[in-house]
Amino acid sequence: MLTTNNTVIGFIGTGVMGKSMAGHLLKAGYKVVIYSRTKEKASELLESGAIWKDSVANLAKEANVIITIVGYPSDVEEVYLGENGVLNNAMKGTYIIDMTTSTPSLAKEIFRQAKERDINSLDAPVSGGDVGAKEARLTIMVGGEERAYNACLPVLECMGHNIVLQGDAGAGQHTKMCNQIAIASNMIGVSEAMAYATKAGLNPENVLKSISFGAAGSWSLSNLAPRMIVGDFEPGFYVKHFIKDMQIALDEAELMDMNTPGLELAKSLYEELANLGEENSGTQALFTLLSKKTF
Repeated sequence: MLTTNNTVIGFIGTGVMGKSMAGHLLKAGYKVVIYSRTKEKASELLESGAIWKDSVANLAKEANVIITIVGYPSDVEEVYLGENGVLNNAMKGTYIIDMTTSTPSLAKEIFRQAKERDINSLDAPVSGGDVGAKEARLTIMVGGEERAYNACLPVLECMGHNIVLQGDAGAGQHTKMCNQIAIASNMIGVSEAMAYATKAGLNPENVLKSISFGAAGSWSLSNLAPRMIVGDFEPGFYVKHFIKDMQIALDEAELMDMNTPGLELAKSLYEELANLGEENSGTQALFTLLSKKTF
């Protein structure tokens, strides 16, 4: 079992989500070594006791649990499978946990290569946004072997509450695609509802008091609609990363010969939003497009 006494956690990726997640591990008493492409993003963690490593390879040589939450599947591939990546430098018996939203096929390939090196691999993407990360109540969807899952559960519990082993390698990523498909259409509905309330001359805050607790209630309505109302489009989750996730889901759906019209519409709208220069805004910025757009 992994404890604070026998565990050194290597954390790669200290962005909007990762900074808070790594911070919770420090507060729990774990020794945490970190690497990020931009050291400045890790300054608060370093001040809190994290130890900086200047490369993925150097981090991997010291940690017996390695957690990553980076941007794109290409980043995941580089971090894990590159010449100077995790798998070529980690110790036997290390647990690796990729919490990036990536492709199921890549998760399976990392698991396969890790197994050959006697390294334990989990794919464990998350949901809950910046709020969930800050409050350590992320939903964590896990794929991999039950033995590795049970060993890493105390670590995962520092970052989230709703933690479920979904199946073998890749199952965590497939589950995250289900999550993103559900959110995609829901974000259209939430944005349209707030735009409608505004155009109808209603008080959007009062509207939310009614509809957030009825049949229309959702995480996005409760957490992102209030940001839309006050014009707060700072990223809890980037538009550009949501587009990436939707493309992964579309590709996987195509492989299964499945139609996803809601997902296709959402992706087209978010691409239009990104083309307007909003790729680094939060996903709630869809409100700005739909509040102006005439279909």
